[in-house]
Parts: sequence; C-alpha cells; structure tokens
Amino acid sequence: MKRKLLFGERMILGDGTEAFNGVIPFRLRGTFTLEKIQRALAQLQHKHPWLRAHINHDEENIPWFQVPEKTVSIPIRIVIRKGEDDWQEESMKEWYMPFDHKKLPLIRFVWIKGEELSDMFFSFHHCLCDGGSAMTLLYEFLQVLDDPATDIGIEKPILGLQDIVPPAILNSRRQQLKAKFIGRVASTIIKYAPVGKKAVEREKDYMIHWKFDKETTQQVISYCKANEFTVNTFLCAIVLNAFKKIRGKAALNKICCPVDIRRLTTQIKHDHIFAFGLMVEVSINEKMNFLDNVRQMQKNVKRKTAKLDPYTKMMVIESWHYALNNFTKILRNGKSTNDCMLSNLGLINVPHEYKEFKLDTVFSPSALGPLGQTTGFVVSTFQGEMDFTFIGSEGYLKQSEAMAIREEVVQSIKLKLEYLAVS
Repeated sequence: MKRKLLFGERMILGDGTEAFNGVIPFRLRGTFTLEKIQRALAQLQHKHPWLRAHINHDEENIPWFQVPEKTVSIPIRIVIRKGEDDWQEESMKEWYMPFDHKKLPLIRFVWIKGEELSDMFFSFHHCLCDGGSAMTLLYEFLQVLDDPATDIGIEKPILGLQDIVPPAILNSRRQQLKAKFIGRVASTIIKYAPVGKKAVEREKDYMIHWKFDKETTQQVISYCKANEFTVNTFLCAIVLNAFKKIRGKAALNKICCPVDIRRLTTQIKHDHIFAFGLMVEVSINEKMNFLDNVRQMQKNVKRKTAKLDPYTKMMVIESWHYALNNFTKILRNGKSTNDCMLSNLGLINVPHEYKEFKLDTVFSPSALGPLGQTTGFVVSTFQGEMDFTFIGSEGYLKQSEAMAIREEVVQSIKLKLEYLAVS
C-alpha cells in the first residue's frame, strides 16, 4: 500500500533531514508495563496503515508513503520521571529529533516513567497527521491500553485526492481548469515575490504553559455564551490586544486560526490519519470597543469559514507541486505576516477513568518546524480545565515579550470576568 504525498505534506517533509514534529502529552495515574504499551501501540498500527509507513522517493524524486511488508514497531523512548515539568523538557527535545523516514515509522512514543504517575506522549512528523488525528490516536491508545480486547476497527486509508474530492468535482473539466488557473497565478506571484537571501534565524525556542481552574474555565465559557461569540474568537481578540499592548508598532494585528477540514467534508473521517490545514485570518478593529469588536470578528470568522471550499482548495494546491521550492523559500526567508497562530482544540472528549488507570490530565499539544513563523498558542479543555501551550522562538518573538503577553492575556481575561460578575 502506498500513496504520493500531497503538496502540503511534501512541503512539511522537506528533504526529510529537518524535524517538523508535533507532540501530544498526557498524564496517567497508575502502573504500566512496557509490554502493555507495546501491545497497545501495535494495535494502533494494525488499524492505521500509515502508522506503519515509511517514506520512499521514486525515480523523479517524488516522496511516497509506503507500507512495508514487515511492520517496524513504533519506537518507545523511556525516561525516568523526576518532576512535574519533565514533559515540557522532553517535548522540546522531541521538537528537534528527526525521523529516519526511510527505515522507521513517522511516529514515536515517549514514556516518562514514574511510580504512580507517568507522563506520556506521541511524537509524530507533522506531514503524517494533524491535531485531529493525534486526538484520535490518544483516544484509541487509552482504550486498548486499558483493555486489549477493545475493537477499535480498521481504517480505510486515504490513498489520494480521489478519496477526498467527490468525483463530480474532481472530474469536472471546468473545476480542473479553474484550479489550474488559480494555482498558476498564485504560484507565479509567489515565485517573483521579494524575499530575503537568508532564512530568518530562529534562535532559541521556548514553551510557556499554564492552566485555568474549573471555575475560571466555566466563567470564560459563560461569558462567551452570554455575549454570543465563541471561546476561540474571544481568545483571538484577547491575544491580539495583548500583542498590541506589549509590542506596540511591531504588532501585526493578525492571527491565523486553523479550521479542521473534517468539519467541511464527509470524506475525511475523524479517525483518518491525515494532515491538511485550512486557515482563516482575523484582526481587531481598533476603533471599536471590546465587545463590539469580538462580535464583528465572530461575523467575519463565520463568513470566511462558510466561503472555505476544501475541494477546490485542495485541487488548487495540488497544482503547486512544480513551485514547491519557491513556496518553501518564501516561508523560510520571508517576513512574518501575522502575530501568531491560535489553535483551539476545544473540549477533549476522552474518558478520564479506566479500569486499570486514570487519565489525570491532557496537556495542549505543541508543534515546531523550520518553515517560518513559530509563534503559536494551542488551547484545549479537559475535565473542565482550559490548558494553554504558548511556543515561540527568540528570532521572531523574544521570550521576555512572550512572558509579558502571557501575563497580559491572563489578566485581561480575569478583568473581563470580574466585570461580568459585577454587572
């Protein structure tokens, strides 16, 4: 079984020598054996063919996911747990560890082993899967770790664009010409866009993590419901205001928000191992007060999301393969066009109590790669507690500024909640 990498996957893979890894850490309360973990991971590989895949290049140097006849097990790295924050240190280590994609799967498992508490996480190459896929892996792993007899099914994998785009659209001559035309125009613009001669120096990377307790989390949710906007849009406004206050004229007043393609298609299932990103960009209007601003942003997000056409978008992007090097160059060498990315995974719908152990917490995932701006927030909510992971690089945003932005975000949210309580 094999398939060609799509354009976005190829761009993320690069030449395969640089890491572009995502991690999804979680904490379990209980005792475990290596054999049980290995068996659970083997069951995941049995269900999902691409968790067994390597990447090989054909005679035209085009990369393919290829499932070998003999399965290579998911590697496991074991670390002795010393403290509460070990998972952060080990996550950052995984950011920099390339995968030997010719010989091994594009996923590893890290076990930070303690006597009663263990921190664990999947580390995966971002060309293999996105946050949605990672959450599926977490859910299924815990199910089979607790009870190996659990039937998690067998994935029918996506083998190409024909498994995503409906035939009526994919085979339409009009749609093909439209996609090719738009793709050529976009890639030509990119080809001649001015960029620096050298890639932006990323310098030191960092991670900042914090949680809101259940009471504060519920207050945030109630505040957003009362004002008829989503938590995601509320957080975008808070973060943009924080960047403006801390960075002044250096702030760009733009945030990119990933949109899960599974929300817009019926072909890509929740348990497909797949990575394709759609984005919407939001800004604040400095002439409006906060509430009017967020409500207007919510309308803009709704309008932009409704206009997203995942099928045409994928066909357009697949016409860019010939310009791959140009796209990569502008991402590496070009100036940042946004302040950060903000990805809100929302409620993590994974059980927390099992027969053999308890899922103590899930930390918001993180990902880091070599293609441009690294500044990003990932937010998730598990067991009523909102969890924040803020990552960045000194070359784009100084850690001292990031800490000040984090403090401004927290204080701004608390002020909004206090105002709601008084009113």
